[in-house]
Amino acid sequence: MKSFTYEKVSSPAAAASAVVSNSNAKFIAGGTNLLDLMKLEIETPSHLIDVNGLGFDKIEPTSDGGLRIGALVRNTALAADARIRRDYGLLSRALLAGASGQLRNKATTAGNLLQRTRCPYFYDTNQPCNKRNPGSGCAAIGGVTRQHAVIGASDACIATHPSDMAIAMRALDATVQTARPDGSIRDIPIADLHRLPGDTPHIETTLTSGELITSVTLPKPVGGTHIYRKVRDRASYAFALVSVGAIVQRDGTGRVAVGGIAHKPWRVEAAEAEMPHGAKAVAAHLLEGASPTKENAFKLSLVERTLGAVLTEAKG
Repeated sequence: MKSFTYEKVSSPAAAASAVVSNSNAKFIAGGTNLLDLMKLEIETPSHLIDVNGLGFDKIEPTSDGGLRIGALVRNTALAADARIRRDYGLLSRALLAGASGQLRNKATTAGNLLQRTRCPYFYDTNQPCNKRNPGSGCAAIGGVTRQHAVIGASDACIATHPSDMAIAMRALDATVQTARPDGSIRDIPIADLHRLPGDTPHIETTLTSGELITSVTLPKPVGGTHIYRKVRDRASYAFALVSVGAIVQRDGTGRVAVGGIAHKPWRVEAAEAEMPHGAKAVAAHLLEGASPTKENAFKLSLVERTLGAVLTEAKG
């Protein structure tokens, strides 16, 4: 790990000021992903700004019947909150499917959304990776691709986004609120937070330099049956080959978002109109334009089968 300086801040303005004065600075809260990447010298910030003192650790009701989740709310606390379990069960289930209890105790809401890919070529600094070193190439293309993206990828990157929580947030139509260095506040629909790789896979979100996530807002509950199903190579401590987060209403309509197949949480709202007609119809629209490799083409049928199991479970 390369040496760095460290400071604690007590206000968003101070946090932003610290980043503006040091372009190689990073915010740190739980650090469950960042510190690992620093040890491998994939991330090499010269300055860490500890934002744990900003007070963004509360879950509060909104005026329209939703919930505002502070950026520093730990994953354990969020999954266990009675309001989340009652009205947003998909989110609670997704959180409990990710990582270990110890990691959930430290990991934050904002950090979970911003975690970086677990592509093994990204983690191997001896391999070229456009996400780690822009312009160096993508070792995953032509390599071992079983875990990689089947849709939304590019010639520059075929990595997937690892967050379980982000899948649930996408299905729930969450909104991310941020504070910018100029003091302005911005609301970003969760659909617009994460970017597809294109030619710049190292730019993973639409956040600008120094922009700090302060909260995530969930809209008024929509009811229905909430299910999160995660298919992985082993029962725990593994990232999804495919995951399906769904909200299914009594009439068969609903919402569905998929993980493990793309560079961002994958949801195609037009495909949801097919939910009353079954998983095959939904998957056909959801995966339109997919370009799998020989090693991960199984994910296409796995999405359909997992979605089928979810819809069957929803019917009781």
